Amino acid sequence: MIAVKDATRNMLFTGKGGVGKTSTACATAVSLADAGRRVLLVSTDPASNLDEVLEAQIGMTPTPIPGISGLMAINIDPVEAAQEYKERVVEPYRELLPESAIRSIEEQLSGACTVEVAAFDEFAKLLGDPRATAEFDHVIFDTAPTGHTLRLLQLPAAWSEFIATNNSGTSCLGPLAGLNAQRELYEHTVAALKDEAATTVFLVTRPDKTSLAEADRTREELGALGITHQSLIVNGIFRATDPGDPIAQALEKRGQIALAAMPPGLRGLPRTDVSLVEHSLIGAPNLRRFATGGDGTSSEPAVMQIELPPDWTSLLPELSRSGKGVIMTMGKGGVGKTTVAAHIAMALASMGHRVHLTTTDPAAHILDAVSAPMQNLKVSRIDPAAEIHQYCAEVMAEAGKDLDANGRALLEEDLRSPCTAEIAVFRAFARTVHEGNNGFVVIDTAPTGHTLLLLDAASSYHREVERSLSYIPESVRELLPRLHDETFTRVLVVTLPEATPVHEAAQLQQDLQRAGIRVFSWVINQSLLAAGTRDKILAKRALLEGSYIDEVRTQYANRVVLIPWMADSTAEIGEATEPVQAGASYD
Repeated sequence: MIAVKDATRNMLFTGKGGVGKTSTACATAVSLADAGRRVLLVSTDPASNLDEVLEAQIGMTPTPIPGISGLMAINIDPVEAAQEYKERVVEPYRELLPESAIRSIEEQLSGACTVEVAAFDEFAKLLGDPRATAEFDHVIFDTAPTGHTLRLLQLPAAWSEFIATNNSGTSCLGPLAGLNAQRELYEHTVAALKDEAATTVFLVTRPDKTSLAEADRTREELGALGITHQSLIVNGIFRATDPGDPIAQALEKRGQIALAAMPPGLRGLPRTDVSLVEHSLIGAPNLRRFATGGDGTSSEPAVMQIELPPDWTSLLPELSRSGKGVIMTMGKGGVGKTTVAAHIAMALASMGHRVHLTTTDPAAHILDAVSAPMQNLKVSRIDPAAEIHQYCAEVMAEAGKDLDANGRALLEEDLRSPCTAEIAVFRAFARTVHEGNNGFVVIDTAPTGHTLLLLDAASSYHREVERSLSYIPESVRELLPRLHDETFTRVLVVTLPEATPVHEAAQLQQDLQRAGIRVFSWVINQSLLAAGTRDKILAKRALLEGSYIDEVRTQYANRVVLIPWMADSTAEIGEATEPVQAGASYD
């Protein structure tokens, strides 16, 4: 994995969902700890799975990891961090202001933006304040999927600028005093990220087109932020052991083609290749084998005789029956939400339905997931920049029309805060769901944690908008009732037949149930067991799938369908031949 002698004090692992950020970060942490270093491993992912990988209960304070001397870990829980942040901001005012004013501040601090900034606040303490991690030789960050991570990394500069230029005394995060106290810390965080001697960013990718493209985009955007000390990890490189197995040959060929077409910008980075392993990546022994390139577990996986779930196409008759509504694919990053959404949208369009396929994922490749233009199919993505511009213009026209020049300037300052992006994107999400009254809307959602933040925003959004606008759009007022209506909104939980994706999907289902949203069906994607591979490595991975497929069927899902791994790249869900342009409509 990462050579101990080359390890900087701070290491960040980032990349597209599902590429193996957590596995590589954990393996690196274990290697450094085994070499006698004192290591702190931190997850900033709202959908963290450090607990499962390290087989330990990990909280918001450094937790020793059993069996790995010198390694401690932290899970930054966004909800818990937001509650602590909220109390820290409000507490100084409790004895100074009337109760009505305190309630107003607390309402301002109830949005999804507060959750994100509070999580960043915890991240900044660990990276920007050397005293917070003085007892450790290395601090390793297992970051959230790329789109979320880039927002996280951009926040220091954004908030430092906002604090410096805002003169109104308030923001969508409450009194500015609560932010101004952090200004120096944020500046130190920015400096630490740019310090090549102290910090390395590892771009983790799989040997496939979309993951490499995402890594290259991240490289460019980090470079624009002045974060240039980067290294590339290509995870999951596969070499077939059975020349007669079409599945193995197709998988190896795809990887070779993708790496041969690697973006030029990535070629100049230091690179580490990591082979696909046949064993689980849960627990210290397996992480050590992964880090050293060992052969995996010594015992053969148990053979399970199970009845495989039906094919995904069995969902189509019931999904199409109403002729309208919303279908949302949800799940951990990298499980194939985008491609499942694309195939369902194309199938419904081929049946004669009008379909709008779109995404809320800031790192999505929805346009690459549709194989060719189709009649009745519209493809788009929610563009944050366009939504922010539209929302700001609307607020200035509505709330700013009766203000003097100074008042308008203060309003413009407030709209420059990063919270404005959350509101604007949420409005677009509500507007998209509203389209389900007139046809099908298939929404490829962001990876799990970000999606839940978006849904959580529904209740707090009203209060935030009322600060700037005299009305709430119908699409927003009706959003929660629509999401709660099982005949209108169908949620598909997408997972892989592996431990972490399955268990995270189960947690997602629980979170949705608490929000009053029912899961329509589980979709188990990319099953090697269903594909019937004979390759030594792939066959062992396939045998591991049986217990997880059975776990889904018996413990979590009332309805479950299966998608096999397909050798024909032109037929596999997610492979594209002619990318569709954003906003294109084929009527």
